[in-house]
Amino acid sequence: MAFLDLPLDLLSDILSHLIHPQHIASACRVNRYFNHFATPKLYERASIYSWHKRAKAKVVSLFNTLSGHPQLAEHIRDFPKYVGKEELEELVITGLQNCVNLRSCTWTRDGALNSGVLRVLQACATLEELEINGHSDGHYDALILQGFSHLRRISLIMPSADVVNQLAPWMNNTGASLSSLTLICKMSPRITDNILEVVAPSLASLSQFSIAGCPRVTHTGIWAILSNNTLGLQSLSLEALSTRFDLDALCLHCAHNPTALSRLTSLTLSIHSEQWLPSILALLAPAPLVQLQLYASSRWTSNTERKGAEHSSTNTDTNTLFWRTLLDTHAHRLQRVSVHRMPLRLGVIKDICTRCVELRQLFVAIVPEDLSKFAACLVPARKLVSVHVNFPGRSTGSLPSSDDDSDPEDQEEADDEPDGEEDEDERTSLLIAPTMLKAPEALAIVRRCPESIALFGCNSRVWQVGREIRKNETTGEVVAERYLARYEMSDIPEQFLVVRT
Repeated sequence: MAFLDLPLDLLSDILSHLIHPQHIASACRVNRYFNHFATPKLYERASIYSWHKRAKAKVVSLFNTLSGHPQLAEHIRDFPKYVGKEELEELVITGLQNCVNLRSCTWTRDGALNSGVLRVLQACATLEELEINGHSDGHYDALILQGFSHLRRISLIMPSADVVNQLAPWMNNTGASLSSLTLICKMSPRITDNILEVVAPSLASLSQFSIAGCPRVTHTGIWAILSNNTLGLQSLSLEALSTRFDLDALCLHCAHNPTALSRLTSLTLSIHSEQWLPSILALLAPAPLVQLQLYASSRWTSNTERKGAEHSSTNTDTNTLFWRTLLDTHAHRLQRVSVHRMPLRLGVIKDICTRCVELRQLFVAIVPEDLSKFAACLVPARKLVSVHVNFPGRSTGSLPSSDDDSDPEDQEEADDEPDGEEDEDERTSLLIAPTMLKAPEALAIVRRCPESIALFGCNSRVWQVGREIRKNETTGEVVAERYLARYEMSDIPEQFLVVRT
């Protein structure tokens, strides 16, 4: 059967495999049938990042299109992560008003959000998810936030005092529908235990809670959130909180209320010492854990490192014992294991890959000397899709890059430079990790990985794993040979979004 003879109903599924906007735009120009199916996909999500070349020009072009063509704006579901200054306000507001089916909006550039934009978003009946920069001073009236009363997901980045003061009434208004709350600060003292205790009664239906960079939040505030939750959190993320945070005390509270974490499938935690590891095991004992992300803070101390290599080579260290015990309880469910700034032994990595039969994602830190043996540890993980490896003492804070020898035209799009001021979507601390693995070396590892591998990264690089069908001229056997391609997803890989301190 010729391609043009395929039923039109299949065209939508075929086009769903296109990722790069340029490719989708080309599909729109094939004929009217392709245009009918590809146009909604092209406009479904519009993302313009501040580091893109000609970012401001792209913003103007986008909003000109949305303002002048309401039928295209109707396709928008997820809105851009960057927008320009006040000279675009009228154009932006008109374009937003035409996005009548908008479900999710991310507006995180410092100074770009204003009261007019917020009022238009507030009038959008379909809006369910809002991620904004919380620095309202001189930009927007924080009182407007109380009017968002039916949101399902809220993410606040760098909230100013006025925004923090509105949290209690705002959460009271939207708490019944709210299932996800994220608070990201930059070591700001504005979010405190007292703030969390005040808003906690309004957050009884939360399934996801994430807080980062709040040095005045301790276990007391976190327990207020947990104890007021009636459904049980499914995802909990605690990063860079107070030095007085007592994990043992939180474990004790949870032990007295066994249902507090009985639905927890995902835990993200920045930890200061190996002494926390036994407490983590106790905390997770009742949880049906599926995802675990651990980040060693800058204050990380390791008993093994203090005792020296000779001791660690002849004794089971705390880290190894932690993973062995954790896997005894959770290995059959774990799909994602992410460990940063805490180098793991190859034996531990192999144990994770062997015992976690559902493992899809693995992010680990190893010493560079172990890299040649690393791939062999991954072989047992038959469902592994994403692998990222870091080296100790380095952080993945730069944006993903691809092979230096990639096509120049593709590279122009991939390596867009910042245009304008620095984006205040400060989920990264911008710690640049030197690239230590070239594409040929990475490919050698990938070709030893399970067939399921689709994404591979090392430090500041991420590659997509492609397949090329070839026929062996000698044997006639048809094989799918793996190769590394430039990362083309619209999202930044998660391992680059946050660097924990």
